Order: sequence, then C-alpha cells, then structure tokens
Amino acid sequence: MDKGFWKAGHTPTLVSAFLYFDLSFMVWVLLGPLAVYIARDLGLSPAQKGLMVATPLLAGALLRLLMGVLVDHLKPRLAGAVGQVIVMAALLVAWLAGVHSFSQVMVLGVFLGVAGASFAVALPLASRWYPPHYQGTAMGIAGAGNSGTAIAALFAPSLAKAFGWNAVFGLVLIPLLLVFVLYLAMAKDSPNCPPAKKLSEYLGVLRDRDAWWFMFFYCVTFGGFSGLASSLTVYFNDQYGLEPVQAGFYTAMCVFAGSLMRPIGGTVADKVGGIRSLLVMYTLAAACLYLVSLDLPHAWMALMALVAGMLWLGMGNGAVFQLVPQRFRKEIGVMTGLVGMAGGIGGFLLATGLGYSKQLTGSYSLGLSLFAALALFAWVGLLSVKQRWRTTWGAAHIAGAKV
Repeated sequence: MDKGFWKAGHTPTLVSAFLYFDLSFMVWVLLGPLAVYIARDLGLSPAQKGLMVATPLLAGALLRLLMGVLVDHLKPRLAGAVGQVIVMAALLVAWLAGVHSFSQVMVLGVFLGVAGASFAVALPLASRWYPPHYQGTAMGIAGAGNSGTAIAALFAPSLAKAFGWNAVFGLVLIPLLLVFVLYLAMAKDSPNCPPAKKLSEYLGVLRDRDAWWFMFFYCVTFGGFSGLASSLTVYFNDQYGLEPVQAGFYTAMCVFAGSLMRPIGGTVADKVGGIRSLLVMYTLAAACLYLVSLDLPHAWMALMALVAGMLWLGMGNGAVFQLVPQRFRKEIGVMTGLVGMAGGIGGFLLATGLGYSKQLTGSYSLGLSLFAALALFAWVGLLSVKQRWRTTWGAAHIAGAKV
C-alpha cells in the first residue's frame, strides 16, 4: 500500500470506523447463523426463515437513509455512538426477556437493522479524512468491516449449540461494549465535515440520475454479499444437510472472501478505475451465482463457487465506493445513506427470494439465477454510462482520480 496513504488522513479514526463497522455487521446478520436453531424451536417454514433473516437487511436499508441525514446534522462520531447504544439496548432486552415467537424475532430484526445502518456512519467518518486519490483505499479499509458477517457465521452456531441461541444475544454484548469504548476514545470528526443541509437538498440528490445508477450498482454488489451472508447457513443446511455449526463454517469462508477483498477492490479501482473494475467483477460474479443455481451435487462444489462469487461481489463493493465520493463528495453523507439503503434492499430481496424459491419450487435455483441475471443487467447499465462519466465528472483534470 502507498506509504503516503497513512500520512494523508487520520489512522485512529480509520481503525475505529473499521471496528465499529465490523461489530455492527456481526450483529446485523446474527439471525442468519442462528436461523436453523430458531426455526426448529419456533416451527418456521422456509418462507418465514427467509423473511426472518431478511428483515434486518430491509430495516438496515431504510434506516441508512435516516442515519445519513443524522451524520450530516450530528456529525459521524455522535451519530455512530447513538446507533451503538440503541443496538446494545435491544440485545440486552432480547437476552433478558427472551424471544418466544416469530413476531418477536421480527421485532428484534428491526432493531438489528440499526446496526446495519452503521454503513452510513463508518464510511463518511473515514472518507472525509482522505483526498480523492485515496478514497478507494480508505473506503475499502473501513468497509472491510463486512468481515463481521463472517464472525457471526463462524461463532454464533457454536455458541448457540453450547449455551442456547437466546444466550448469544447476551454474549455478543461483550465485544460490542469493548468496541464502543474504543470508538469513543479513538474516533474523531474530520475538520472538513460539510455543514448540515435542508431536507429539500437531500431530496434534490435524487433528481440526479447518477445517484440512481449508483444505488442500483450497489444493490447488486452489496445486495448479493449481504443477502448471501444472511442466507448461506440455512442454504447449506437445507440443500446439503450440513449441521448448523458446519454450515456456519462454510458460510464464514464465503463471507471472509467477500469481506477481505473489499479493500483490495477499492485499491484496484484507484489504480485502474472503478468502471473497468466493475465490468469485470459483475461478469465473474454472475457466472459464479449461475453455477451455484445449477444445484451442484456436492457441498464443496457449491462452497468453491460461492467463495469465488463472494470474492467478486466484495471487490465490487469497494469499486462502487471508489466512484461515489468522486461524483458526490459534498453530498457523501446522504449518498452513503442512499447507496447503502439500496444495497440493503438488494440483500433483502435476495434473502427473501431464496426463501420463497425454496418453499415454492423445492430448490434455491430460481432465486440464485434471477440474481445472477440482475448482475448482468448491472453490467449493461455500467456500459451505458461509461463514456458520459469518463468525459464529464470523471475527467482526469476534474476528479484527480481514475474513473
């Protein structure tokens, strides 16, 4: 990594943004790794399982827009602190009172969505410290907090087996409290934080068609990542009969691939341009998801294809956010909220679609193949805007970074 990067911004804030994002994402998808146990105890159908793991994704998506507004009005550090307190309070109540019905687990899922909204805080918190030519790297490092989804997949099933799934809600409070203390001690708002805007100015961003393109592109990359991260434990259990702990290990391998490649995707986009990177990543991600949709005969085959698919989706997440700050630097708070919202909606659609695909057809093939087709549609969309972006806001003398 370029040595100049570490001198260009504020490293303690970058580290705290990563830790906050990482633990928040661990909690955000927590119902996914626990889904097999919860479904057994509550007698849930495949569609209910899909809706259960998807609800935090949708709640997080919608709350990201609100959090993006709070970031601009309260500044990122305070907005993040408020979000963490809400999540910890919800988990404390769930642990002490217990979760005894499908409706109660859905209510918990909504509160876990606040953790998913951390996306709209962590990225601006880090991004505002760095110049345009380091945006991909900075956003990639902060965004590597996606790896929290792998932590959940790796440890939640084992903890649920040992202590019961309800106890997990209390156990996760330990690392959350530690990170909260570190966050308060290390995070610092950039002196370049823009002044708060009126609501009409936020809505004005939506009149720009580029905002909608970015929302769609991230709906595919992050939607694929988060939807699969929430669903794969159930998928490996249903499709191949793996026990929850082993299914969690398989899921963790897939999610680690996507999480660890996000900063690499941002760095690659800094070097060769976000558009060129995304064209390759969408193609390969679509191919991998379509391969999985063929109902491969062995779990290890599906694992290999999913690891590869998550790798390209993770890199795509980093590449999209190499482009966003170049186009909307002054509106990065609200754009992070809008684009993140679209990504969460994509995850909700994929997770829900997989559940209904299984219930209606007895297989996950339809849901997977439809999402693969969506990735190809994103490829076509990116191709259609490539020339305009590169010759207007992406011109080298304007952006100071590759597009």
